Amino acid sequence: MASSNENHGDLKSKSDFNQGEDDEYPSGEFEYKNPGVWKSFVVNLRMLISYPWLRVRKGSVLNIKLRGKISDQVKSRFSSGLSLPQICENLIKAAYDPHISGVYLHIETLKCGWGKIEEIRRHILDFRKSGKFIIGYAPEWHEKEYYLGCACEELYAPPSAYFSLYGLTSRAYFFGGVLEKVGVKPQVQRIGKYKSAGDQLIRKNISEENREVLTTLLDNVYENWVDNVSQAKGKRKEEIDSFINEGVYQIEKLKEDGWITDIKYDDEVTSMLKTRLGIAEKKKLPLIDYKKYSRIRKWSVGLSGGKDQIAVIRASGSISRVGGSFFSPSSGIIAEQFIKKITKVRDSKKYKAVIIRIDSPGGDVLASDLMWREIKLLAESKPVVASMVDVAASGGYYMAMAAHTIVSENLTLTGSIGVITGKFNFGKLYEKIGFNKEIISKGQYADLYAADRSFRPDEEKLFAERAQNMYKQFRDKAAHSRSMSVDKMEEIAQGRVWAGNDAASRGLVDAIGGFSRAVAIAKHKANIPHNKKVTLVEMSKPSLSLQKILFSMLSSAIGIDTTLKHLQDDSATCDGVQARMDGIMCHGSEGSSFADTLLKDYLSSV
Repeated sequence: MASSNENHGDLKSKSDFNQGEDDEYPSGEFEYKNPGVWKSFVVNLRMLISYPWLRVRKGSVLNIKLRGKISDQVKSRFSSGLSLPQICENLIKAAYDPHISGVYLHIETLKCGWGKIEEIRRHILDFRKSGKFIIGYAPEWHEKEYYLGCACEELYAPPSAYFSLYGLTSRAYFFGGVLEKVGVKPQVQRIGKYKSAGDQLIRKNISEENREVLTTLLDNVYENWVDNVSQAKGKRKEEIDSFINEGVYQIEKLKEDGWITDIKYDDEVTSMLKTRLGIAEKKKLPLIDYKKYSRIRKWSVGLSGGKDQIAVIRASGSISRVGGSFFSPSSGIIAEQFIKKITKVRDSKKYKAVIIRIDSPGGDVLASDLMWREIKLLAESKPVVASMVDVAASGGYYMAMAAHTIVSENLTLTGSIGVITGKFNFGKLYEKIGFNKEIISKGQYADLYAADRSFRPDEEKLFAERAQNMYKQFRDKAAHSRSMSVDKMEEIAQGRVWAGNDAASRGLVDAIGGFSRAVAIAKHKANIPHNKKVTLVEMSKPSLSLQKILFSMLSSAIGIDTTLKHLQDDSATCDGVQARMDGIMCHGSEGSSFADTLLKDYLSSV
């Protein structure tokens, strides 16, 4: 269990949300306070007595390389990849650390949603309040990366930079024709006319409902991008639209029009920084990287917490009920593990409030419902705030709606109040490859999920009624949680995915903001003065387990192939109902995907 420090009732009707209601909640906006001479002296003393590997050389520049996937989980020192909470914490520490002169941010292609991008951008702008420099260097970038880069004080790119600012696209993939050719027939029950999960498997083209949702989401992302970039660069929105439609490919044009500060290689930017810091050309620029700086405790830079504690429980990934075996360790949100954390917090008197940080497209309905129940019980004993990241839809929203207050980013994908269930009929494929399976059953519906045939009419009726029953439970609980009538909730449910701002205007979300706003609201709900410091306690901190190491080594050594096993196994069908959002993504103009293929994504949920 890890601790970090923070420096930053009853349910009411949510159906008539407006900006005034959002303003009822504290903003949690970062306020930089100059540490002063005495506090700087204490920080220098603490750094002096720290272990050598925990010291920061005076005049150092924090170097953060933003590239690839970014997780919302706190990572151990041995874990690879980037951690959103640690990126944000590093920027806060660097703002107050007298040994840090500024930040040098390397930005390349990122594989994360707009929620995380918004959180990082907010912390870049907060860091600038310290008066220290933050410089961006982007050798490869598109809309997401530029959205971060333009928030920096200066932005540089090499003359050969890969860049494209040509607009945004949203794509939907369909495998109905492919599966038909190989002899596989999916049978899917989707409840909610906008519940497009499953379309990839049964359709050959996009439905009008799915087109409507994707168009609205794309409009939201594009308008947000244009608004914030125009504000950052001092340009009119019409200028930005014109630039995007012009299809600029010359880096010189970006400099000429003020999109970047200058054209420089990395070594030239480094030399420029040495000159600014008064460092001799022959000496190295004192850089401290992200991983090393993540080990520097907030206490050592003067950011001590308070006596009051707020628990933080992070839930990321697809939802399942139980963990995997030793040879197939599970990832994502495991309900039984999550519930243990909830119970631990509920039974403890030391936590004044709880923040549940959700980044999930959903998954198993039963698991989602069990976690909803535990969160609801927790909310009866202490304030609970749900804070959404990239996505908190379907089962992810199911979890969030048990909290007193829901906070989301303006582009968080949320809602998707609907369910999906189905099975595959492999009958024709079995014939093609000469495979046969005999089933002896007792009971009219015993072989309901038989993978070698389609449903009988009575089975299809049972299947549909079961899915409809699960949908009604989900919708009705959502209506009660948000203090809406069932009819009102039905209008905004139907499996539709909403961007955070649109979800807020319809009462699915209470406030727009990031983690710092969730903390401020949690303090407010717990009657903790807004200017009083609290200690944030991470209820889980992932470690590099022996199980994962051994499994990785074993898989590589013997080349485990489970294709035939899955073909024969009844797990190829689904006897569970899913509350899951399908893979929705907004691509940059480069056209690369920021998620696994939709087929793989769907199969993993059923």
